[in-house]
Amino acid sequence: MSACRVEHLLQPGDQAPNFVLDAISREGKIALDDFRGHSPLLIGLFRGLHCPFCRRHVAAMAQLNPALHEKGIESLVVVNTPVERARLYFRYKPIANLLAASDPERALHRAFGLPVLEFTHNETDWPYKVGMDVVMAMRIERPGELPEPMAPPKAGDLLNEKDQYQMTEADRQVSLTGHMQLVGHFLLDREGVVRWSFTEVEDEGRYVCQALNPEELLSAASQVAH
Repeated sequence: MSACRVEHLLQPGDQAPNFVLDAISREGKIALDDFRGHSPLLIGLFRGLHCPFCRRHVAAMAQLNPALHEKGIESLVVVNTPVERARLYFRYKPIANLLAASDPERALHRAFGLPVLEFTHNETDWPYKVGMDVVMAMRIERPGELPEPMAPPKAGDLLNEKDQYQMTEADRQVSLTGHMQLVGHFLLDREGVVRWSFTEVEDEGRYVCQALNPEELLSAASQVAH
């Protein structure tokens, strides 16, 4: 496949598009219009659950739910994993108070302007192409889980081994050989307007596979809640 060039990553002040996705954590559908006019919404757009970093970021986002709820803010996790596979995963790895939806076609990622990154030998045109020389120079730090800061591929392999995550055919169908879907968080106000974001697109890839800063998010949430 060739990387899909996205013209506009949604920024604060942009109106988020409506969407309708299959719910994972319950039956039925989930739509942005379910929240519009009722409550602000934090949307986390992640890769499939085959991504060990995303599994951790989903859990970390769920841990922020009580603090967000105190401010009247709902949160929604969106993963590229097919709905039945995702339901099976969360059945065995339940996360309390998690509202999640499935988007195996990555339609919402495209709508929010998150591109697919192509891995190359040594050509970088961020955020559409990145050379493996650049990737291997990146460092992921997870004290307590990784013995030292590591390049994303090596860190991912160790975390998958630690989790004993078993890839299925459904996982393989949504994993992008030679490519990676970039991901991010978007905080929307009651009218569905983006007020804050944190994405892997920013700062030439500095935030690839990195978790958001909870203090920064909660500071932005305080502004949206008023």
